[in-house]
Amino acid sequence: MKLAALISGGKDSLYAAYLMALQHQIKYLIAVLPERSDSYMFHHPNIWATELHSEAMGIPLVKGSTAGEKEKELHDLKNLFLQVKNEVEGIVTGALASQYQKQRIDALCEELGLKSIAPLWQKNAEQYWQELLSAGFEVIVTSVSAHGLDESWLGRKIDFQALEELKKLAKKYRFHLGFEGGEAETFVLDMPLFRKKIEVLKARKEWDGARGSYIIEEARLVGKAR
Repeated sequence: MKLAALISGGKDSLYAAYLMALQHQIKYLIAVLPERSDSYMFHHPNIWATELHSEAMGIPLVKGSTAGEKEKELHDLKNLFLQVKNEVEGIVTGALASQYQKQRIDALCEELGLKSIAPLWQKNAEQYWQELLSAGFEVIVTSVSAHGLDESWLGRKIDFQALEELKKLAKKYRFHLGFEGGEAETFVLDMPLFRKKIEVLKARKEWDGARGSYIIEEARLVGKAR
């Protein structure tokens, strides 16, 4: 089956694309660049760097921008889906638990005659992290906005040790371990589909005392160690 994967540069969308690529062809990547940071539908931090993900995988990127207005942003997404509609059979997303996002993408796909595929839907968050890390994903945190997640997490790589810390914090402060409630955002530096990995050259932290972002200003692709 030929598919297009909606990606943000974060762990969920790229892991979903990876899982489907094991059995199907990911023909296109699709990215939506919101003009505001509080978009209801789309990931904002470092979305520009999806161009590096596209290059690393050797898969064409179809991208567009949106003003990020509630519901209206779906029209912008539809226009991107229409660009690939005649060449793919379905759209892959990294939806974990957000009914708001999944229902709207499901409806959009149904309208266009495409299959809506969400391989991570309702997956246990701890099991998901274990599988993702075991598969060789290198993931860093690019924003935090939940009690228990402080400035020290910005830019931090999530490995098995960090996961144990996250599990304790999620239990104590009652946030979703998979960050599906917007508690944090992530960025993938490497994964099995990448021919090269991403190296961050320049970044800065923005912190207001309760929430913050890790803004990647410069990055490049580098060869992987054999």
